[in-house]
Amino acid sequence: MNLKRNKKFIYLLSPSNIKNNKFFLDLVEVLSTNKISFFQLRLKGESYKKSLSIAKKAKRICKKFKVKFIINDNPYFAKQIGADGCHLGQKDMSLQKARKILKKKIIGVSCHNSIKLVKKATKDGADYVALGSFFKSKTKQNAIRSKIQIINKAKKVSKLPIVCIGGITDKNYKKLILHKPNFLAISSYIWSNSKLKPKEAAKKIDL
Repeated sequence: MNLKRNKKFIYLLSPSNIKNNKFFLDLVEVLSTNKISFFQLRLKGESYKKSLSIAKKAKRICKKFKVKFIINDNPYFAKQIGADGCHLGQKDMSLQKARKILKKKIIGVSCHNSIKLVKKATKDGADYVALGSFFKSKTKQNAIRSKIQIINKAKKVSKLPIVCIGGITDKNYKKLILHKPNFLAISSYIWSNSKLKPKEAAKKIDL
């Protein structure tokens, strides 16, 4: 997917905690901007019952706006909820095992700042690779940092879509776009912005 030909270039990550129904109203508003291709539900420390309830609501909203609904870390949960796919970190289940569970669903893999991991994910049959953190991230304080040049290096060894992640805001995203990744993964800038509402924040990320 070419970023220049695709206005839906944001890969939206959820907050790690969703406290009330206001989030779902905001999600509708953000997806209505028509800039979101993926929405990844990335909950931390929630009960299974609450996670299931949140996932069902988020899935319905994503379906309405034709946005791919991705579950973080857990292929079993992704299959149960009928998500469009799953995202795997390096400490999660192997891609081969996840593929047996999810069949032809979307599976993405975090490759941080490693071309070796990009090559492995490509060989193992990933559908996309995520690179970063490119900037200081509020979501992952101790994330491995990546230099922007890795985008071009990854393109030379893999034809998979590239998702850039880590501290992306309206002030720095254009530095990444110059290198033509396929998607920009954004979370705290949208959900924890002290100056802008989620929809307004999303609108400022533009080609």
